[in-house]
Amino acid sequence: MVYFARWKIILIVGLCLLGVVYAAPNVVFDRQTAAEMRESLPGFLPVRQVNLGLDLQGGSHLLLRVDWSGLVRERLEAAVDGLPSALREAQIGYTDRGLDGDALVFTLRDPGQAEQAVEIVENADADLDVAFDEATGQVRGTFDEGAQAEIRDNAVAQSIEIVRRRIDELGTTEPNIQRQGEDRILVQIPGFDDPQRVRDLLGQTARLTFHLVDTSASAGAGPNVQVPAGRILIPSSDLREDGTPATWYVLHRRVEVSGENLVQASATYSQGSPVVSFTFDGAGGRRFGTLTSENVGGYLAIVLDDEVISAPRINSAILGGSGIIEGRFSLQEATDLAILLRAGALPAPLTVLEERTVGPGLGADSIAAGEIASIIGIVAVVAFMVLCYGLFGVMASVALFFNLALIIAALSLLQATLTLPGIAGIVLTVGMAVDANVLIFERIREIANGRSPISAIDAGYARALTTIVDANLTTLIAGVLLFAMGAGPVRGFAVTLSIGIVTSMFAGIMVTRLMVVTWLRRTKPKSIPI
Repeated sequence: MVYFARWKIILIVGLCLLGVVYAAPNVVFDRQTAAEMRESLPGFLPVRQVNLGLDLQGGSHLLLRVDWSGLVRERLEAAVDGLPSALREAQIGYTDRGLDGDALVFTLRDPGQAEQAVEIVENADADLDVAFDEATGQVRGTFDEGAQAEIRDNAVAQSIEIVRRRIDELGTTEPNIQRQGEDRILVQIPGFDDPQRVRDLLGQTARLTFHLVDTSASAGAGPNVQVPAGRILIPSSDLREDGTPATWYVLHRRVEVSGENLVQASATYSQGSPVVSFTFDGAGGRRFGTLTSENVGGYLAIVLDDEVISAPRINSAILGGSGIIEGRFSLQEATDLAILLRAGALPAPLTVLEERTVGPGLGADSIAAGEIASIIGIVAVVAFMVLCYGLFGVMASVALFFNLALIIAALSLLQATLTLPGIAGIVLTVGMAVDANVLIFERIREIANGRSPISAIDAGYARALTTIVDANLTTLIAGVLLFAMGAGPVRGFAVTLSIGIVTSMFAGIMVTRLMVVTWLRRTKPKSIPI
């Protein structure tokens, strides 16, 4: 235990120096300077700082609810819309096609075709539970409880992913986006102090579709006009002074191209006004080219969340798979619309249940309080160790410094988010960091009488090692479980606690022992000053 191979000495010293170097930017640079350097220098260089959580640097906090009430009906409507062509191709006659509550229904003219009709409905949506009523000749398709639960669960998971994409487009660092309960999503964005913009971005479903305009029916269209079969009535996004839509459009129900085919969208300028340019994928580009080729002179409505934001005239075929969306946009509105289109459409609307904004002043107070608590804790621990163990206590205190440097370096390299509970975890590990040394020094003190210093130190480390590993391993297991099963601040505490346990074992066992062994070899003492 008192012998160190050269490679071990190099490894220990190297890790300690790396810890100091990678922790230094948190002390030397302010956050703005560090951010500028991080963008201009390679990522492996020591310029990264610890990410501060919402409670330390301020930001926006929102609790959202996924409104999945219409999801089942939308799936049924999609299946209903796809049935006519399939039934017609199979030469199956039917009547009364439509929805009956949460069920797809239609009546067969020839009950003998029931088996084939059921197969067609099942192919329209694999999750449908399809039944045929011989008495009425009716085919009925429904989603059972398991299928409905899966639809809702998938909607929440997809919503979380799209919310994450939209937030990432804002350029924020380490947002916390996680599921809470069955239908809620927690969004915390540290350092972003424009909650209204976040609310606007997340409040839009961003379902983009392209429809042909029925120009004859649109003339003089209003909110109560009756539209022909196969048509839909959609208002424009432009509003009059009284808040009512300025224009109403009668559109073909068929979606010619949808936002699912978009691969790129960005804000730009056209004739001095902000617009959104977009590009389709290969399939979307071909459909868009065919659509514009066959309808030159007609009008194409661009519909976003059931509002016509633009209905330009098709002057010529657009074969490149790209175009622009014009509207009365400001640059910010065009940028946000491009973000929405790039991120994709939400499967269901989101409702804001709770919204909070944390000011940076409160975070600064929390940081200051955490710094004071850490300093007091360190001073108290160092004083105790020096008073109780003398020179060995000084060595343990030096190891404690390297332990703190390693914790900060690890948080910086991992870009983990430090929260107020995370600071509490660091303060806790300050006390735990010297626990290993206390056990070792007490063992040495117990067996020092009648033994040489080398023998006593060797036996002390050997006897305490098992106890140290057991104690820290059980605490590490608790930290891992807190991280795996906890959320938000609990996970922040678990991260710093777990990192602190690992670094404290390294500092307490390896760093302190290296200093003790170096002292033994150089001074060759007759007794142990402990």
